[in-house]
Amino acid sequence: MAERVYLHVGTPKTGTSYFQDVLFRNRRTLAGHGVLYPADRFDAHFLAALDLMKLPWGGLEAEAIGAWDALAERVRRHRGTAIISHEILAAASRSQVGRALESLGHRTDTGAGAGGVEVHVVLSVRDLVRQIPAEWQENVKHRSPITYARFLEEIGDPARDTRISSWFWNVQEIPAILDRWAHDLPPEHVHLVTVPPPGGAPDVLWTRFSQTFGLDGYDLDLETERANPSLGAPETALIRRVNLAANKQLAPTDYRPLVRELLAHQTLSQRRDSPRLGVPPHLHAWVGEIERSWAAEIRARGYDVVGDVNELIGQPSTEWSDPDRPIERQVASAAVDAVRALALEAARLRAEEARLRDELHEAHRALERSYLRPTYRWREKFVRRLQTSSIGRGVLKAYRGARGRNSLSA
Repeated sequence: MAERVYLHVGTPKTGTSYFQDVLFRNRRTLAGHGVLYPADRFDAHFLAALDLMKLPWGGLEAEAIGAWDALAERVRRHRGTAIISHEILAAASRSQVGRALESLGHRTDTGAGAGGVEVHVVLSVRDLVRQIPAEWQENVKHRSPITYARFLEEIGDPARDTRISSWFWNVQEIPAILDRWAHDLPPEHVHLVTVPPPGGAPDVLWTRFSQTFGLDGYDLDLETERANPSLGAPETALIRRVNLAANKQLAPTDYRPLVRELLAHQTLSQRRDSPRLGVPPHLHAWVGEIERSWAAEIRARGYDVVGDVNELIGQPSTEWSDPDRPIERQVASAAVDAVRALALEAARLRAEEARLRDELHEAHRALERSYLRPTYRWREKFVRRLQTSSIGRGVLKAYRGARGRNSLSA
């Protein structure tokens, strides 16, 4: 059984994609230090989370069946430290959390963790000033046509009875997440990693992750190709318009590589001079009140904070750009970049299609040449003659059985 398990359970948009990719790409190095990151594919922990929580997710839930139990078994077999990380785990219910902890070897019958694995829950957190627009943008990048105004209205409704509002608070309400994941853990086993404010050194967040998970001093490759970059207001407005225009014709399997990856992540996220998304001025006081109450609650509970709990109190920008009413010339400029990216991708695919067509043509020609060989014609004639009699057919059957072939060719 593992001696220690770190469960990194969120929150979204707090550097989780980067952190998980570093762990995945350095699995062998970590294993050399006795640290297990149990993943045979980059999204292994995502599938395990889907399985644990029985979440529908564009058909992936079928692929995820059994993924959590398989991951937990690998952790139990390991001798040392294990790390599990995915941000959607923040939304797990109390019963799902109980199942997860029990499957990893955590025991509560004689006290928190007594006689079992030492469990640590880690929650990376960021101020709501940045999280609110980031969550709306994630909805848009997952095909949603919802306006920002409607999104804000739904998450501001105390009833929280819509799909968007319930999900938002399930993965963002820090005290409630910790109520579910850490209710029977000692405070020193609960770690909050705060995301530093904008403008700081880029390696600060990794340093905090490394300190929390005990990775200091390991020679890890910190370069990564997987990230979840943000878009500006006009770029997000453009993607929302694409959703409105194309969702009915564009299948989800095509949307992800073409719109989310090619357009949003690889192309539009590179436009850094556009107005950034933010919280509208009329919500500054509401957001600030929530942030201050969360910071006070965390201080009172005595959790291990890596960073500064005051970083949960964001600083709203004085410049507000409404993505529902963007500056049209900026949207048009973004659209030109999007068309260019799609044109280049179409050219690349046409070149790949031509290459494959040439390969197929050459394979056909090679096959035709083999048919013209005298030995092939003699074998074909001989097989035909054998097939005209029961004895010949028996000989062919015995020959094919000896060669272990299932086809009808000799």
